[in-house]
Amino acid sequence: MAKKSTAKKKKTVARAARKSDAVMEARRDLAAAFRWAARLGFNEGTCNHFSLKVPGAEERYLLNPHGLHFSEIRASDLIMVDADGKVVEGDWPMEETAFYLHSRIHRANPEAKCVLHTHMPYATALTMIEDGRLEPALQTALRFYGRVGYDDDLGGYNGLAVSIEEGDRVCKALGNHRVLFMANHGVMVAAPTVHQAFDDLYYLERAAQAQVIAMSTGRKLKLVGDNLASQARDQILAHNELYARIHFTSLRRILDREAPDYLK
Repeated sequence: MAKKSTAKKKKTVARAARKSDAVMEARRDLAAAFRWAARLGFNEGTCNHFSLKVPGAEERYLLNPHGLHFSEIRASDLIMVDADGKVVEGDWPMEETAFYLHSRIHRANPEAKCVLHTHMPYATALTMIEDGRLEPALQTALRFYGRVGYDDDLGGYNGLAVSIEEGDRVCKALGNHRVLFMANHGVMVAAPTVHQAFDDLYYLERAAQAQVIAMSTGRKLKLVGDNLASQARDQILAHNELYARIHFTSLRRILDREAPDYLK
């Protein structure tokens, strides 16, 4: 009997250790995403927010605390928040718009384990244009063909997200898309993993940047037709998870060399 009890305890300890390792790795992935977002100029002051469901405890999620710049966030700085908006781990406060936006998306969409919200300049510029859309005019943009939601279809900008109702409206606008253009505001990206979400965020800004530059010439955009756009999107997405993982792993290697404090 004693042997069975000891074996059971060892299994329990092993499971707890695996869960602890998974949570720490999740923290490090999200911290790396913040650091690279800052390096690429995606953030704005100490605003904007990224969140990630906690492995093994999906009614809770990791979130950047209010008051830290993306460039200084470490794995241990991330706060853990429950479904009701209570900080259950961490010494920093939570920014309320982050809770109202992210919690509703996490709750409604099981695939949205990682949600990134930024005011990155070129993608945000497209949200400022009447009927602004990411156009199928560049191969980089075609990966998003048919995968972008626009909240101006549901009334557009509605002030700060300081209520469950506004969070639900934004969530509805995102729907099953991976990307949401928030009118007069910024963008939201949702994906099953940090590496997929960040890869989308990176290429979204690159596509928007190229489009804004092309539009600035005053010449008409040369659009790719629907059938070819769909074909190219599917070709890109066939390898998306692998390529996103390789991309993000390379970004973490650079941080490991240049700014290893993000791991702490």
